[in-house]
Amino acid sequence: MTFSSKRKWDVVVGGGLCLLAAAARAQAPCTVSHPTAELKVPHVGGQPRLNADPASSTWTTAAIATIVHDCAKAMDYPRLKTEVRVFWTTTDLYLLFICPFDTLNLFLPAQPDRPRHALWDRDVVEIFLGDNWQNINLYREFEIAPTGDWIDLDIDLSRDLHDESWRSGWELTARIDHDHHVWYAAARIPLRSVSAHTISPGTRWRMNLYRTDGVGPDSQRHFMCWQQTCAGDRDPNHVPENFGTLTFGE
Repeated sequence: MTFSSKRKWDVVVGGGLCLLAAAARAQAPCTVSHPTAELKVPHVGGQPRLNADPASSTWTTAAIATIVHDCAKAMDYPRLKTEVRVFWTTTDLYLLFICPFDTLNLFLPAQPDRPRHALWDRDVVEIFLGDNWQNINLYREFEIAPTGDWIDLDIDLSRDLHDESWRSGWELTARIDHDHHVWYAAARIPLRSVSAHTISPGTRWRMNLYRTDGVGPDSQRHFMCWQQTCAGDRDPNHVPENFGTLTFGE
């Protein structure tokens, strides 16, 4: 999700939306405890083949994170509990998202051959990565939809900039298992697209993982985070002071 479009949490039109907004405000806001979440991911030799099959040997030794919490409120979505598997190689960071769903909200027809603007307005998973601990407003954003639609962005939050012309050189794949109501998204992100520094065991990046799900207005959709951001009236994704940590393991 980008901060230029979106979720005007306090703006509601009509009596029905007012009731929904009142119900949302009645839900307890979450609070962030520090230190925030950390995921230590293993190093894998070679260049494993990217795929969106959790039974594949590619993902056997990956670390696992889960996305189940609402980004801004003290509530969970257990039916949508999303598993994320992560590991790294000498050149790339690999991630696989496993996303149960009830109903899909998609841009159709798909356009996986080019970036899809405003992908965050439909079902999507998102990866935010940054290596700059001095200026936390600088980071990269990667998004994948169930259809394989995608966008990657260069973010400078301090200047309210999200560069949609930037390209990371990443590889991705996605598929939908309609029979089992699960969709999958996998990414191979070049380390050099996030950091100009050498990555070695013990290197730490700032990271958050997100999933957006559901149809209807934003008041009815699900905005889920690995590390809750508890943003209040702000865009719940772009809260870099509350990101978690990715640690590169042995």
